[in-house]
Amino acid sequence: MSQVSPGDLLLVGKVTRPHGLDGRLRVLSFAQSEETFLRSGTVFLGAGSGETRSYSVSSIRPHKNIFLLKLKGLDSLEEAEKYRGASVFIEKDTLAHKEEEEYFWYELIGLSVHLNTGQYLGTIRQIIPTGGNDIYVVREGDREHLIPATHEVVKEIDLTQKKMIIYEKEGLFDLNEV
Repeated sequence: MSQVSPGDLLLVGKVTRPHGLDGRLRVLSFAQSEETFLRSGTVFLGAGSGETRSYSVSSIRPHKNIFLLKLKGLDSLEEAEKYRGASVFIEKDTLAHKEEEEYFWYELIGLSVHLNTGQYLGTIRQIIPTGGNDIYVVREGDREHLIPATHEVVKEIDLTQKKMIIYEKEGLFDLNEV
């Protein structure tokens, strides 16, 4: 791998298998669109051997529920087969700039969540996309809370303090359990 630290990389997909004879890869994408790959220009493939190699993106296009990714220097079925099941990463700093009050999932996972009263609920462990709004899965020990990602519930997100403050909403959770 080049001079990129693993902490600078963001997982954006998984290679399911090769596609065709020219080295194309079928990628299950965790990104919203192919623009993420194109803007990055370079992807890092993590093979099962633990080795990570960088490739320039030649082209990408949607195909059914996956993307077909063509990389410069990966030109045969045999070469592509080595990356079956590989993780696909990009550098975090190549992501599109976001608007105010817009966050990437990787920024939110791990935040501690507190009620506006100061009471600690747990840590965001997972985010579930639902179409309307995401759901934050907040866990502490064996307790789990599902928090809707809406302005009515989320009061404040402070990335520097790694903290999210939410409003107490009637019926959202049993406060006797908290």
